[in-house]
Parts: sequence; structure tokens; C-alpha cells
Amino acid sequence: MHGVPHYVSLSDVYIKAYLKSTDFTVKKLDLPEKTSYLAPSGKDGFTGGSRMDQEQKKYWLALNTISGLGVNGLKALIDVFGTPRRIFDASFAELCAVPGIGKTIARRILRFDDWGGQDKALAFYEKEKIFLLSWQDSLYPPMLSQIYDPPALLYARGTLQEHEACIGVVGSRVASTYGVFVTERLCRELAMQGITVVSGMARGIDSAAHRGALAGKGRTIAVLGNGLDTIYPPENLSLCRCIVEHGALITEYPFNTPPQPRHFPARNRIISGISLGVVVVEAGEKSGSLITAKFALEQNREVFAIPGAIDAPGSKGTHKLLKEGAKLVETVDDILDEISSHLDQINDSLSIPSIRADGSQKERPSAYQEPDLHGDEKTLWQQLRNAPKEVDELIALTGWPCQKLQSILTMLEMKGHIQKMPGSKYKMKE
Repeated sequence: MHGVPHYVSLSDVYIKAYLKSTDFTVKKLDLPEKTSYLAPSGKDGFTGGSRMDQEQKKYWLALNTISGLGVNGLKALIDVFGTPRRIFDASFAELCAVPGIGKTIARRILRFDDWGGQDKALAFYEKEKIFLLSWQDSLYPPMLSQIYDPPALLYARGTLQEHEACIGVVGSRVASTYGVFVTERLCRELAMQGITVVSGMARGIDSAAHRGALAGKGRTIAVLGNGLDTIYPPENLSLCRCIVEHGALITEYPFNTPPQPRHFPARNRIISGISLGVVVVEAGEKSGSLITAKFALEQNREVFAIPGAIDAPGSKGTHKLLKEGAKLVETVDDILDEISSHLDQINDSLSIPSIRADGSQKERPSAYQEPDLHGDEKTLWQQLRNAPKEVDELIALTGWPCQKLQSILTMLEMKGHIQKMPGSKYKMKE
């Protein structure tokens, strides 16, 4: 559906799809005093490709402030004039001649005079090691540029690569133990296969997705619904720092933009737009994750869902997606099989190691390998691979006497392959 001129459903979604999570509080973080919540300064994260010079950045920032100038209008202006600077040099008649640009927008462009403010903003971004990406940058995510309404400008901190295969992973903010475990395992295995995990750094499944990718020593990208001066939720400060070191934070919102409910549906279109597909792990019937899945479908992306307990509220949304044709995910191979044709197209790029800011190479991790186990130890480890389990559950699954089970559990724990959780539950060790 995307690319059709009369398409209007996305803007309707932006207006109507407010997240109603009880844990959301809009909080403006004061920069001088709330420094513990500031996003960390990162290295200049370019790993090749062209980038805007300061002059170009200034004009892009200025265009981004023109009230009423939407994505389609801006695209039309760039198509006609080529660069933002030429737009500001154009006459009133030339601007009005561009399809979709009326007299009101033309006047606003001609009357713009806050160039000093744009210079100050650029100096601030330079100081904070934040880089700007427009449609014209080679590091602007190519798949994102193809959606119906790509952001004209992205603000980023960390490291971006010209070619990388991304999978979005989203789900409930109120995640179950099962949901967190499955998400971390899946994203760790995706990272170990060279896939970049994209999520929204929210509580619950999103945070688990980022942690899993980091545990797999891979890359992860967090798409924010606020400016880069704010970390939301604030308890994710440490996670944020790790993401900057091993991926990137990106947003379409400038500094001093607080997190607001209406930003998150718009943010979700970037998560899906940047990705080859989107995995939904846990989602209620009215979850914001379903908005991401909707965008993915409209953007012609793959949609995956992980099943849960049939009577769990967090399974309602994922099971609905499965009924509607989403691909069921039991292992990482279910995802890799679906996106294999896309991976073949960019395989050469994926084999190129990342380049750190100091010029040294950062090799990609090797594919995930199961431990070298045999017999009963392998059988028991495989039972724990899918989810943590109670001792009683393991007895029922294996049919072993309790004494035998406890002996094998102890050996696996001593070898570092599993770990005991509170109570009598065990899980595969990260």
C-alpha cells in the first residue's frame, strides 16, 4: 500500500493511537540539573559514506522548523531544487510552483530568519557528538527512505553502518518472565548471526531485546520517541550507554523534545521501516506493538510472532497476529529462513567488519554454537533451551527420578551451562 498518493491511514494512526500504559509519565528532564539522565556522549559514529557539511546541516535544520511543511512537501521541494539551500534562495513564485507548496508555506520559508539559532543548535550537536542524517546521506537507512513518510532528518549518537540487516523486536512493557527469557535468547542468537536488533528501549520486551543483542556481542539500535538529551525510562541509562558503544540511538525529534504519548506510534514506523521484519513477542489486544506490526505490513516487511500461553493477556495480540498470517517463531532459524533472500543481497556488506573510531577493526562474532554435551546432559540442556523450568516440570518432561535429575543439573551448573534461579527453577546460562 505504501507509495499510493491518496494513502491517509498512517496520519490517522499517529493521531488516534495513543499509548495508554499505566507506567508512562511525561517528564521533562532539566539539562543542567538532571545530568544523570543525559544520553551519554559517543564517538563520531560514521563507518564510511558521505555526510552533510555544516552548511547543509543548517539548512536541513531550518526546513525542519517550518510549520506545516510535511514530508511530501519537503520531498517535492528537494526534487525541484536539489538542496535545502536552494529552497531558501528560491523566489515566492518558484516556491508556489512546486506541487503541494501553497502560498502560506512559501511565505514561511521566505520569512525564516533564525539562522543564528540554527548555528547554535549545530554547535550544540557537535559538542554532544550527535550527527544528523538527511535523505541525501549514504548512511540514512535505505529501507527507511522507501516508506511512505520517512523522517526528513534523523539525530543519531553511536555508530551506524552503510549496509546492515536489521530485525525489529517489540512487545509488552509489562513482560512475563517467559517473554523476557525468550526475547533475550532470540536476540542474542540474531546478533550472533550478524543481525542488528532494532527496538524502542522501552521497559519490558524492548529492553530485553537490546540486552540480548549485547549479550550476543552484536549490534543494536534504539529508536527513541524523544530528543537525545532525555533517557526514557530513566532506569535504562546504563543500557543506553552500552547501546551507544555497540550500536546507536536514533530519533526524529530534536533536543528538548520530551517523551509524549503521540510520539511513540510515530516512532514505531521507524522501527519497522528500518528493518527487514518485525518480531512481536508479547502484546495485549491494544498493545502499541500491534501498531508496529501494522506499519510493518503496510511497509511490505515480514511480520513474526512468538506464541504464548493461551490464557495469558499478553498472548492475545500475538495470537491474533498468528491467526492473521504472521510467521510463527520457535527458533532463530524461523526468522533467518524468511529473510534469507534479503541477506543474500547484502551478504558482502555484512561480512565487512565494523570500524571503530580509532580505525581498528571489530570482528563480528561467530555463529552460536551449542555446548559439547552428550547423553542425558544434552537432553536436559535442550529442555532448558526454550524457557526456564521448575524441577517438577523437568521430572515430568524427562521421566527421570528426582535424584538422577538433581545430579545432572548439578553437573551442568558446575560446567557453566545452566544456572539456578530463585526457588527450584533452572535456566540456560547466558
